Order: sequence, then structure tokens, then C-alpha cells
Amino acid sequence: MPIVYEEVLRKDISAKHFAPVYLIFGDDSYLKNYYKDTLAKKSYDGDPFFNLQKFECDCDLQEVFDAVNQFPMMAERKCVTLTDFDFEHAAKSDFDRLLELISCANDTCVLVICFDTVDFDAKRGAKEKKILAAVEKVGGTIAEVNHRSITALVKMLSDGARKRGCNFGEIAARYLIEISGNDLCTLQNELNKLCAFVGSGDISKEIVEQIAVKSVDASVYEYVKQILCGNVSAALTMLDDMFFMRVEPMIILSTAASSYVDIYRAYTANIKGVSRADIAADFKYPKNKFFLIDRAAQNLKSFNSAKLRLSLSALADADKALKSFGAEPRAVLEQLTVKLVYIIAKGESVD
Repeated sequence: MPIVYEEVLRKDISAKHFAPVYLIFGDDSYLKNYYKDTLAKKSYDGDPFFNLQKFECDCDLQEVFDAVNQFPMMAERKCVTLTDFDFEHAAKSDFDRLLELISCANDTCVLVICFDTVDFDAKRGAKEKKILAAVEKVGGTIAEVNHRSITALVKMLSDGARKRGCNFGEIAARYLIEISGNDLCTLQNELNKLCAFVGSGDISKEIVEQIAVKSVDASVYEYVKQILCGNVSAALTMLDDMFFMRVEPMIILSTAASSYVDIYRAYTANIKGVSRADIAADFKYPKNKFFLIDRAAQNLKSFNSAKLRLSLSALADADKALKSFGAEPRAVLEQLTVKLVYIIAKGESVD
């Protein structure tokens, strides 16, 4: 059975046509838990005290096994959920019990297995493949639930604002996603805050800038943007803001360095005549990160090979300095900021 996505889960819930087992994994925590909880709420009949049982990572699998095999109380179907069972570090007997649990799927119980904080890579390990094979054998549904596309998120924000009596245009909605990230829980919180602030009327890009909380990645990308524009004052102000928010210096450096690595990849690909799609495939960029390649390509105008080499060297030196004993992180990053701006402006390094 192929891996399905969010749309199939929506259809099953809407049609009340449920598989005996659902295996849910992916990179969007909010959506994984939403579909786990919705399946649990919609798939059973009768009294939830008897026909809905939920188990977490530290449970006894024998209890889960017993729950799945007990008949529903005065109803046709019950539901059992199992969240974040750590199959990777479980004893062999417990892992085998998990496979047996899946193989015992029946028409009177919907078993929902969800991996939220426990990593589940469908293409990686032998244990994952055994779990997938067990679910497939009983006719279960394997669902990978990932972050929604930018277009889908914009629609969600616009529709959500409209229900609250506000108008959220595409430009402003896209800007919110850009600065706050694509996590649904975060976006819902920011949408509620923006609508409460506006009351009714338009949510503009300026209001988003004023009210919304920037993600760490967005803050660092803005910091790098100011460096590439040669605006050392604005870059240092952004750096000061991040220290005020207590962002870890190594996170600032590593995120900034990743932007330069993206630029280097785009620069090399441009010389070799390699497409952006090939860059994404070769370096395994997630779909929701393809914009990083486009951003890197746009920034190529600021660089030649010498500037790239000197910039990467300055970043490497800053990394060593931050990891050395006694270095003052703020001073290291402030000096790095000035060096990177100078390299772009002059094409040479400065001590």
C-alpha cells in the first residue's frame, strides 16, 4: 500500500469509512495530533468510557493488546490510540508485541498509531519497514502528514480571518508565514492575535510586522539579508534583538552559515549549468524549503568566488571562536557581522 497524505484522512473521516489501522507520521506535529484526535473522536460508537482508550509512550503493550481485542460495549466499533511508542529502543519482545498488535486488527476496533515526538522515517530503518509491512498486510492506512504548502496556508489564514470579521490579503498572509514559519499551531495563535488587534477590517503587512512574533529562522534570515545589502547598522540591530530574545549564539551562527552554504551551492550549480530542481534533489531539500534555493540564487549578484571563499572562511573562524573557551559570543558575532559586510563591499577580508 502506498503512503497517503492528509487528503485521504479527511475523506475517511468525512465518509466515516475507517481502516482497521492508521499509522500517522510526518513533520507537522499539529496536524498529526489533529488527525489522531479526530479519528479517535469520529471512529467509535457508544460510550467513550468503554469504547475509546488512549495509550502513551510509557504504556504496557499488553494493555494495548487487550484493549484492541476487547469487544466494544453496546456498539459496533471502538477506537484505541497509541502515541509515541519508542520502537527504536524497545526490547525485542516489545517490538514483536507491537507487530502482533497490528496484525490483530479487526472490524470492531480502529487502532490509531501516531509518531509525534518519536522519529519515524519510512525510508530508513529495518524496524520502520517491518511496521509498515504489518500495517499494509491488514489493509491499514499509512499516512505521512507534513507541513502544508504556502498556498494552502495562505488560504487557511484568509479563510480564518474572514470568519473572524477581518480581511487577510495574500501579500500580508505570505509575509506572516515568512516571518513566523509554517507551523500550524504558531500560525493559528498569530492569526488570533492579529484579528484581536484589528477587530475588523484589513490585516496589512505593516500590522503583521508590528504584531507578529518572528521565528528564530526568520530573524536570522533577516539578519543575513541586511548583511548582503551591506547595511551593517541594521544587521547589528537585528543581532541585538536576537540576543535580547536569548537566541543561542550557535543557532544564530549555524542558521546564518546555512544561508551562505545555500548561496555556494547555487553559485556552483550556476557554473555547472545545474537546475535548481537538481540542487533540491541532490541535497535533499524538503519541499517547504525550496524557497531557500530561490533566495540563494537571487543573492548571487553580491558574490564572486573570492567573496564566497572569504565569507565561508570568516564563518568557520567564528564557529571555532564560539566553541573555544572564554570567547564572548556577542563580540564574536558582532565582529563576524562587520567582516561579512566588508567582504561584500570590498572583496577582501579584514582583521
